[in-house]
Amino acid sequence: MSEVLVLIDHADGEVKKPTYELLTIARRLGEPAAVFIGSGDQGAAVAEKVKKYGAEKVYVVDDAQIKGYLVAPKAEALQQLAEKVGDSLAAILLPSTMEGREIAGRLAIKIGSGLITDAVDVAEDGTTTQSVFAGNYTVKASVTHGTPIITVKANSATPEEADGAAAVEQFAVTVSDAAKRAQIVASQPRKASGRPDLTEAAIVVSGGRGTGGNFEPVEKLADALGAAVGASRAAVDSGWIPHSFQIGQTGKTVSPQLYIAGGISGAIQHRAGMQTSKTIVAVNKDEEAPIFELVDFGVVGDLHTVFPTAAEKIVERKG
Repeated sequence: MSEVLVLIDHADGEVKKPTYELLTIARRLGEPAAVFIGSGDQGAAVAEKVKKYGAEKVYVVDDAQIKGYLVAPKAEALQQLAEKVGDSLAAILLPSTMEGREIAGRLAIKIGSGLITDAVDVAEDGTTTQSVFAGNYTVKASVTHGTPIITVKANSATPEEADGAAAVEQFAVTVSDAAKRAQIVASQPRKASGRPDLTEAAIVVSGGRGTGGNFEPVEKLADALGAAVGASRAAVDSGWIPHSFQIGQTGKTVSPQLYIAGGISGAIQHRAGMQTSKTIVAVNKDEEAPIFELVDFGVVGDLHTVFPTAAEKIVERKG
């Protein structure tokens, strides 16, 4: 059976949920072969995790000569793996993160293949579904030249467990001097909030201008639901919350199972970043707010009253 390479999305060996989604999608296209680029001594543990989601092979690429640089060495690693697999390679799947999309673009050029980014579904014949033009259109697309390279948005598939052999194979990469031109000279860990990553979260609670700068109700509801916190551009531009929380055309794109917006009018810039969410709930004092045009459930009211009440009831139900 043809192999489908799946780049493992992880943080120091901790495999992230989008990887399991990619492996689930990969089984539609062929035999999943996971690619782990990280510390060599973590390979076996990672293989045990992806084994539960159908990975038949796990290529372990020790990042000793890669981790001090930006994405170019990773693109070369996938290029060399693709050349090794050869004609039996059916597709290459990557997470649709900033890094994943850049790796995919570089890889497409290196192996002369077509590229599709930000897919929200992939069919058995390789046809992808994308949401384009700020989410106003849904299109079908497929690669017509070379090996399909596809980046898939988080929360696009439900991870389905399946037994895989997860045969570990060490793969040595030769990194060119050209790929080492952009070097990481300093880094610092992001402060842990205890909440899920915004682009991966199954539930997102966002606040906008209507918060008046007080994000406490948003954060408390998010914590009650185990959700991530997001924000509109208006809230970010007002200095109430960092840009890393911004959802929209100039921020992050999310596609959670549940999206709750509080005090967000629903400008097209914001809608572009969240309207592929499976279920959308909005709370706004203005019953004419544009966001009510795309919601599944709308509440005309003050988020400072609605959110705390909802959080209290959720905690009660859990208890």
